[in-house]
Amino acid sequence: MELANRERRSVELSAGLLEYAEAGDPHGPPVVLLHGLFMNDAQWDLVLPRLPESCRYVMPVLPLGGHRVPMSPDADLTLAAMVDLLAEFLDTLELSDVTLVVTDWGGPLFLPARGRDDRIGRMIVLPCEAYDNFPPGLAGKMVALAVHTPGGMRFAAWQLRIPFLRRMRPLMGDMAIRDIPQDIVERWTDGALASAGVRSDVRRYASTRFDKQALIADTGRLSGFDRPVLIIWAPQNRMMPPEHGPALAELLPNARLVEIEDSYVLTMLDRPDRTAEVMSEFLRAELSLPA
Repeated sequence: MELANRERRSVELSAGLLEYAEAGDPHGPPVVLLHGLFMNDAQWDLVLPRLPESCRYVMPVLPLGGHRVPMSPDADLTLAAMVDLLAEFLDTLELSDVTLVVTDWGGPLFLPARGRDDRIGRMIVLPCEAYDNFPPGLAGKMVALAVHTPGGMRFAAWQLRIPFLRRMRPLMGDMAIRDIPQDIVERWTDGALASAGVRSDVRRYASTRFDKQALIADTGRLSGFDRPVLIIWAPQNRMMPPEHGPALAELLPNARLVEIEDSYVLTMLDRPDRTAEVMSEFLRAELSLPA
C-alpha cells in the first residue's frame, strides 16, 4: 500500500463506529498517527509520503470534531473516556509494540496514568496539551466558547474555511505560521458542517471538567514510562508553552528532545520536511528499519 494512498476502514467500539485510515506496509510495525481537536488524518497529508514505507500507518479519526460518523448518543466522550476509547481502538485492532504519535490533543499522554499503555512500545510527542494546559491558549478558549454557543460550532467550522479568517489568532493563527492548505481544512470541517451528531460529540468532550491539579499529576506519571520517546517541540509556538517540551523530555526517563524552529503547534504542516526527517530517523533507529 503506497503512502500516498490510504484505505478507509471502520471498527465498532463501545462508543460507536470509529473510522480510521491505513497506509504503508500492512505487515510492518504499527505507527498510530493521532490528530488534534477539529482535525483528522488529513493533518498528516504532507508528512506521510516522506515517512518510511516499511511501517504500517494507522490513523484513527477520533470523535474530536473532524470525524464524519457521530458516536452513540449516550456515549461518554469526556477526556478520560476519550483516552479509554483510544486504548480500546488499539485493543480491538490487536496492535502491539505501537509507536504512538501524539499531536495537539494531549489526552494520549494520560494512557500510562490510566494503566492503558501496555500496547505502546514508544512515543513521538509533537506540540500538544500537557500539565494544566487544557484547553490551550486563546484558540482553546474560543473552542470552549463556540461549543457552548447555539450555532457557534457550525459557524466556527465555516470560518475556518475562509483563509484570512482562519489566520487570525482566535482560530488557527496560533496553530500554524503558514496557511494550512484549503483541501485539508475542508476535510477537517466537513463533518461538523454536515452533522448535528458530530457537533454534539464535541460538546460532550468540551463538557469535561478539567481538574488542573489532577492533570498535572497525571502528566507527572509519565516518569514511569521508560520506553523510547522522541519529543518534537516548536519553541516559537504560543499555544503549547515552549518550556513544556524540555520539561517533558526531562520527565520521561528515555526521551530525546528535538526543537523545530519556524513552526507553531502544527509542525507537520509548517515544516513537513523537517518533521518527517526527525520522525523517520527515530523510526529507523528504534525499529531497525532499512535506511
